[in-house]
Amino acid sequence: MNLLPLNGKAAYVESGVWANKAIKEAKLFGTTEVVATSKDKNFSYVPKNYSIPKDASYLHLTSNNTIYGTQIKAYPESPIPVVCDMSSDIFSKPVDVSKFDLIYAGAQKNMGPAGVTLVIVKNDILGKTGRSNPTMFEYQTHIDSDSLYNTPPVFPIYVCMATLEWLQSIGGVAAIEKINNQKAEMLYSEIDSNPMFQGTAAAEDRSFMNACFLLTNPELEDDFNKVLKENGIIGLKGHRSVGGFRASMYNALPLESVKVLTTIMKEFAMQKA
Repeated sequence: MNLLPLNGKAAYVESGVWANKAIKEAKLFGTTEVVATSKDKNFSYVPKNYSIPKDASYLHLTSNNTIYGTQIKAYPESPIPVVCDMSSDIFSKPVDVSKFDLIYAGAQKNMGPAGVTLVIVKNDILGKTGRSNPTMFEYQTHIDSDSLYNTPPVFPIYVCMATLEWLQSIGGVAAIEKINNQKAEMLYSEIDSNPMFQGTAAAEDRSFMNACFLLTNPELEDDFNKVLKENGIIGLKGHRSVGGFRASMYNALPLESVKVLTTIMKEFAMQKA
C-alpha cells in the first residue's frame, strides 16, 4: 500500500504461511509476482538463487517461518528495495539494517506484548505510489507525528521499553545471539542424535527460534505428550500443517528450559528402546 505504485509490480518469496498471507494482501493493491517458493516441499526449506525482477518496486522476504521452522541465514543481493517481515526473530541477533529499505515486525516474540508493531523505513522510498491511502495506513502520517498520531497503547509500549532495557543490560543483540545459538544447537543436536526424533526443516535452513521435529514412531506421540505434561512442559504441539512438535526458543526462554527438554527426550528414548 505504501510502496506498490498504481499499475506497479512487487516481488515476493513464498517461504511459509506468513509470506503467503503477505502475498494475498499485496494482490489487493497491484500485480504480485512470486519469484520463489518452497511450497513444493511443504516449506521445509528457504528458497535460494532465484532471479529478482528489476522492474518490480520491491522484494518482500520473511526472515523466520515459525510454523515450519526455517530461517533465512543469508539475504540476497537485490537490485530493488528489500522489505522484510522480521516479526519472529527481530532482536534475536544482529541485523545490518542498512541492507533493508523497510523492516516491519510485530512485538510479540522478542520485543513485548502483542498489539505493538515496529517499522524501520528509509524515508526516500515513501510517497511514490501515486495512490491515496487512508490516513492511518500511511507511514508518513506516523513519521510526521513521531508515532503519536493516535493515542498509543501505553502499557505494551512500556513493556517493550523494559524488555529492550533488559536486552541492553545483558549485552544487547550480540549477547542474546550467543545464548540463542546455544539453545538451538543443544536442541538440534539432541534431535539429530536421538533415534526417536527427526527434524522437519532442511538442516542448513533450520530456525534458531522455532525447532520443528517429529517422532520417528508416530504411535508414541501420545506417550511423549503425557511425559511432557507430567514435567510441566506445554505448548510443544506442532502446527496442524506439519504435525509433530515445535519448540520455540525466543529470547525470554532460558537455556535451562532447553536442557530440561533434551533431558526428557533422552530419558524417553531410553524408556522406549
